[in-house]
Amino acid sequence: MINELRDPRKTLGEAVTEAAETNQNIVVLSADSGSGSGLGDFKKRFPERYFEFGIMEQGVTGFASGLATTGKIPVFAAIAPFVTARNFEMFRNDLGYMNQNVKIVGRSAGLTYDQLGSTHHSIDDVAIIRTIPGVTVINPGDPVTIKKAVHAMIRHVGPCYMKIGSPPMPVLYDEDVDFTLGKGIVIREGHDVTLIGTGTVLSKTVAAAELLEEAGVSVFLIDIHTVKPLDRELILSAAGKTGKIVTVEEHFVAGGLGSAIAELTSHEYPVKMKMIGIGDYYASNGPYEQLLEKYGFQPAQIRDTVINFLNNK
Repeated sequence: MINELRDPRKTLGEAVTEAAETNQNIVVLSADSGSGSGLGDFKKRFPERYFEFGIMEQGVTGFASGLATTGKIPVFAAIAPFVTARNFEMFRNDLGYMNQNVKIVGRSAGLTYDQLGSTHHSIDDVAIIRTIPGVTVINPGDPVTIKKAVHAMIRHVGPCYMKIGSPPMPVLYDEDVDFTLGKGIVIREGHDVTLIGTGTVLSKTVAAAELLEEAGVSVFLIDIHTVKPLDRELILSAAGKTGKIVTVEEHFVAGGLGSAIAELTSHEYPVKMKMIGIGDYYASNGPYEQLLEKYGFQPAQIRDTVINFLNNK
């Protein structure tokens, strides 16, 4: 199944359109971003529920907040840094502070806008948005869970941020996988180390776990698709079983999933941790897979990092 690739943006659009078939309150807002976000079919199917604003993400967010007060469920998808970093004040005040039922989707997140470089990378969005009280932060790692995450966040009452990439991504799960906001998915049980992946590099983490098993390392492999709220029970249980945690995320080491887990465990069950992510520097531009290799995200690199961590190197 991992050999099947699907476009995450197309998957997003299909899921939103599917949900809108039965929920008349769903509306889509675009900042010259609808077709690039996979929502072109929604526009054709529900033209009266599709609103185009041009490139003004801050204004779209305010408008979405207003629509939410009337009972609508606005879905606003655009390039990830433009709906988070550029848009932070409006996200915080118009959506978070007002607790509005708006769903923001940052697409082409992480390093997936590869050639355009630092202005278009979104490797700080989790750090930014998880500081806003009451916002659910979702980072699904395959097309099946992207679709399930769309339906789950639309059912959820309250502001949500979901991030997805842009390159076709492997299908990791069967269609009947159990997906619940705030609950991680155990992919593999093990006892030597807990390996936690999220989002665009989840497939690399899964492949790395296979390599580790071949090397004789027993891996407790978890997909944490909801960064906020964290699955406290699962993470603490895994920490107790293995005593060591390695996180993998296409994000700055500072402020992301690894930081969130460290905040939890340091208070409740301190364990040794290693965070695989991007350091305190601006990331480069270039072909996506080469960028992943540059920053240590390829499966063999993750395997070697975990083994060195276990050997205290």
